[in-house]
Order: sequence, then C-alpha cells, then structure tokens
Amino acid sequence: MSLTTQAPSKTIAAARPATARAARPGGRRAGVPYAFLAPGLILFTLFLAAPIVYAGYLSLRKVKVSGLGLGSKSRTEIWAGLSNYTRSMTDPEFLPSVYRIIGYGLVVVPIMLGLALLFALLLDAGRSRPGLSGFARIAIFLPYAVPAVVASLLWGFLYLPKVSPITDALSVFGITAPEFLSSSWVLYAVANVAVWGGTGFNMIVIYTALKAVPTSLYESARIDGASELAIAWRIKIPIVMPSLVMTFVFSLIATLQVFAEPMTLKPLSNTISYTWTPLMKVYRDAFVRNDIYSAAATSVVIAVATFILSFGFLKLVGRRAFNQEDS
Repeated sequence: MSLTTQAPSKTIAAARPATARAARPGGRRAGVPYAFLAPGLILFTLFLAAPIVYAGYLSLRKVKVSGLGLGSKSRTEIWAGLSNYTRSMTDPEFLPSVYRIIGYGLVVVPIMLGLALLFALLLDAGRSRPGLSGFARIAIFLPYAVPAVVASLLWGFLYLPKVSPITDALSVFGITAPEFLSSSWVLYAVANVAVWGGTGFNMIVIYTALKAVPTSLYESARIDGASELAIAWRIKIPIVMPSLVMTFVFSLIATLQVFAEPMTLKPLSNTISYTWTPLMKVYRDAFVRNDIYSAAATSVVIAVATFILSFGFLKLVGRRAFNQEDS
C-alpha cells in the first residue's frame, strides 16, 4: 500500500518544477515580438507621431506682439483657438490651390493606374519569355527610381522651347510645339512628370499580385475557349482588385501631398505660384512669411482631408475588394 500511495506524490512533485521550467522560457518568448517592433515604434513616434502632435499644438497658438516688438519679452506665444484654421480656410489662395489639386488628381490617377494595369497585364501575358519581360519590367520601373526633383528638372528642360528636342522633332513635320509651361498646359506638364515617375511602382504592385495566381487557372479558361482579353477582364482584373484599391489609395495620398514637381518647375515658369498646391502654400507660410502657426493649421487640414478621403474610399470599396464582412 505504501508503494501505491507514494508514487503519485513523487510524480506530481517532479512534474511541478518541470512545468515551471517550461513556463519560464514561454514568458520570455512572449516579449520577443515587442522587441522586434520597438525600433519601428520608436522611429514612428519620433519622426511621425510627435511632429503631427506638435503641428496640432502650433495650429492652436499665435504670437502676441507688445509695443514695437523689439524687447526680449515683447513677443509672447498665446492661445489662439481656431483662429489659425479660420485664416487658413478663408485665405483667397487656398481654394484655388485645392481646385488645382483636384484637377491634377483627375488627370494623374486614372492615367497612371490605367497604364500600370495595362503594363502589368502585358507583362503577365508574356510570362513564357522571362528575359524579355524582365527587361521590360525594369525599363518601366526605372523612372520610379529617379528622384522627383531630378525628374522634374529633366522634364523642365524638355518643356523649354529653346532647348527642347521635342520642339525640334515636331518642327521637322511642320508642327509647332505648344508652350508646355504656359497657363493652359502647365497642369498637364506637372501631371506628366508624376505619371512618368509613378506608373512603374504601381505596375510592380499589380504585377506581383498577378504572379501569385496559378497558371492552371488561365489554362482552364483557355480550354473553355476564353480569349486573352476575356481572361484579363473576367479573371485577372477581379483578382488584382485589392492591389488596385491599394495603389489608388497611395496615389490619392501622393496627389494631396504633391510638392516636389511644381516647386522644381517654378523657376522655369511664371505660371506656377508659391501657392499652386496646398502643400506649397504651407511652405510659403512657414518659410517665406515666417508664419508657422498658419502653416501648421493648413498642414492639419491637409492631413485630416487625406485621412477622411483614404478611410472613406477604403470603407466604400473595402468589403467588395477585400471580401470584408461588416463588424
């Protein structure tokens, strides 16, 4: 009887330390994901979240000048409430810049995404020729690797009539080249730089989604008698719809934040002002007029508009594109 009563107690006593020892490494492993996330979270906080919070703080402040404003305490920062937002929204140059950016987006986004989808479909149709498709993929993507400032300078000299080879090439056929940087063409000139530089990135995103589709699906469709156009329209485009939604959101955000292209082309033309886009207006208020409070308010307005449009579009098409269910 003694053997039968003591054996379980020894087994239980021996199992407890083993269980404790097994639980300790698991507890340590639970913190490993947070250790990997820590550098990204720190960088996000320092260089993105903190500046946003500081911009929001500055947008609610203003400087009060006492007397002639020459003494050490003659300028004090005080609470401004929403007055900076009122000044920003009622600025006579703010709404025209918004209208220009809307027209710019209506030109850039459809053309850029349409070309990206077309190139991705053409490359996917030529999978059997990897050498040729690889060269074409690099050639289409290469403009994206060129910085926006460099690309704008290159296109800026192509737009100038006296140095542009486009003007010489058209003159051979008796065609007069338009003034690309005139008031009638400058919007399309700036949009062309963005389309040239952004098509390759969006093409890679869509083409990567197409590469994940098994070729047996296409072969089955061909056996059923489907043409390449029907396969692209009925199979490929619905499959890459999430990628199209993602690239549209990226393009929408880039459109609202366009700055480098018009700012670089500005010295080459009098038709581009310091307030040609809302972000250029922020630059003018902050660094030309030294009014960082109004600039911060306009920045917050742009950030809120970007969030609302992006989130609203994702909410509108998210369920259909990503097969989401209502929560």
